[in-house]
Amino acid sequence: MKIRQTALATLVFAAGIGIGVAGQQKLDVSLFQGKSNLEAARALLGSARTQAGDGSWERIAIGRVYYLGGMKPEGQAIFDQVLAEKHKPSDELRIARVYREAGEWHKAKPLFDHYLVEEPKDATDTAEIGSYYLMSGDRPKAEELFTRSFGLKPELWATVAAAGGYLNVAPQE
Repeated sequence: MKIRQTALATLVFAAGIGIGVAGQQKLDVSLFQGKSNLEAARALLGSARTQAGDGSWERIAIGRVYYLGGMKPEGQAIFDQVLAEKHKPSDELRIARVYREAGEWHKAKPLFDHYLVEEPKDATDTAEIGSYYLMSGDRPKAEELFTRSFGLKPELWATVAAAGGYLNVAPQE
């Protein structure tokens, strides 16, 4: 019985390696060489979508490039798909960051607010979001979030995020 279990475990492990390697195949240079920037980006993003599989963070990263690269409908479709599925609060945070980076505070703010409800004890993210509030002109809300953050756990990254907000420097993600 022990030999069977070991053999089965080895087979499952080997199959997993095979699947992982298949997902990491080398990309053909014809995807980008000799093509316009837009054609190369589209081809590479298509490959990235295959590489991402079902990973939400990976898909959000791809959606970010579409969205900020001028292909908003493609990026928005990815974000909508991630949000329609069972997802983590951090997925909303990542999408909100993209909207903020795109200058769309009206789309970012509700996702940031929901994240703060779902993850009320993350000091760094609370200060980061406070910085975004400050940069969008809502100093009272920003300072409320800074106070909350520093009350949770004073830490370097939260302090740096708050300081940056006062200088209109977005937190480093």
